[in-house]
Amino acid sequence: MSEDYVLELEHIRKEYPGVIALKDVTLQLRRGEILGLIGENGAGKSTLIKCCSGAVIPTSGKIKINGKEFTRMTPAAENGIAIIYQEFNNVGELSAAENMFLGRPILKKNGIVIDRKAMEEEAAKAFEQLNIKINPRTLVKNLSVGYQQMVEIAKAIQQNAQVLIMDEPSAPLTTNEVESMFKVVELLKSKGVSIIYISHRLEEIFRLSDRIEVIRDGEYVDTLITDKDPATIPNQVDDLIKLMVGREMTQKYPPRKPCVRDEVVIELDHVFGNGDEDISFKVHAGEVLGLGGLVGAGRTEIAQVIFGSRPKESGRIIFMGREINPKAPREAIDYGIALLPEDRKRHGALLTNSIKNNISMPIYERISKGTVIDSKTEKHTAERYREDIQIKCPSIHQLVKNLSGGNQQKVILAKWLAAQSKLTIFDEPTRGIDVGAKFEIYKLINDLVENGVAVLMISSEMEELIGMSDRIVVLAEGKMMGELQKDEFNADTIMSYASGVIPESKKEAV
Repeated sequence: MSEDYVLELEHIRKEYPGVIALKDVTLQLRRGEILGLIGENGAGKSTLIKCCSGAVIPTSGKIKINGKEFTRMTPAAENGIAIIYQEFNNVGELSAAENMFLGRPILKKNGIVIDRKAMEEEAAKAFEQLNIKINPRTLVKNLSVGYQQMVEIAKAIQQNAQVLIMDEPSAPLTTNEVESMFKVVELLKSKGVSIIYISHRLEEIFRLSDRIEVIRDGEYVDTLITDKDPATIPNQVDDLIKLMVGREMTQKYPPRKPCVRDEVVIELDHVFGNGDEDISFKVHAGEVLGLGGLVGAGRTEIAQVIFGSRPKESGRIIFMGREINPKAPREAIDYGIALLPEDRKRHGALLTNSIKNNISMPIYERISKGTVIDSKTEKHTAERYREDIQIKCPSIHQLVKNLSGGNQQKVILAKWLAAQSKLTIFDEPTRGIDVGAKFEIYKLINDLVENGVAVLMISSEMEELIGMSDRIVVLAEGKMMGELQKDEFNADTIMSYASGVIPESKKEAV
């Protein structure tokens, strides 16, 4: 049956010292189809991709391309495989055309001088094939995230890729950019390109895929044919979640007992700064205040002001009853403010350090005597939080970069739990995290507020915003548009505010 498939992975196994990343995974990709690949964080998806790219050599198993057998891929591009990673591999200071030909420039006849004109012409052809308008001479750093992704896709097309693997391609994109990306994916399929599409967003998987493969704990579980009938999708979603996590998930959001207190932990009083204007709200002890809005609304910007990483221009920040003006994150941390940033890899954790070092980072002053760290206390603290929030790892000495996304998020949260923060700001707490890990993060948020911590939660997922918040404040273009109590939560109302429009039902109150 090999002739029916452009790519086959047979019984792939990958072992690392103390860890089996892939136990037994088989995958078959037909010509011109979109195969959705799903699984929890840590299921082995990233390792499987790296086996396809040549970055990882399987311990055992076979890889077949058009029936030709390999034990490893080196390099993948020569065998018609291209991969679009969640973190793009482009160089901002180079043009779109130069990025497309990075490492393989077109040379003039003398074989020495780079032929930039020829590269720009070839890039223009690739962009035209994808029906996208990008000037090949534009520096990549001046392109939107969506267009940067298109440059990566165009590179794959220019290399005549037969197989395109897309790893969480929608994660960094706006709603409009996601729609544009979908059109390009569907266009590529119509041209006969085979695509493996990896996403935690199951609605995308159902929209795009022909079949869906599920892996769990490094093992192949099942492959399902996608039924796009809207009436059957809810049941299919439940079935997929059960296959992914190995158990029934009867609730998306864990129950939380009423725990909002009268005590105001933080109040913003007409705050201006970092592009935001006249922001006023309060967060109480034991409360989750949701911060809604579209990309660019100013939600992350106000979090940065509170955390001291961006300056406040005017207005007051009142924390635990006294006015503060943190000039740096260290000051905010000392007050008792924690921030779990949207980009956990760049700003949330020290990836090349151990779990133990990351958890101890905010509390070294507390656990040190003079300039000497109390290593016993450090180890005990790390072990305690590893166990309390169930960080899946062989030991606290494991590097954070080797953890799944959900467990990286838990390490960051453990760091702030150790710091005993009074206000925790979550910026997109479950972005790039699977449904099972999401549920665990939600339980940890509930534990925080039930213990009297105030939580400010920024989320672009409407369902998450409604499901987890006690109140919701909505921003648009740096301005506060409205505030909703629990009994007023409504997706249409939130979206109206986020679009800068006051709903008719709210106009009388303004």
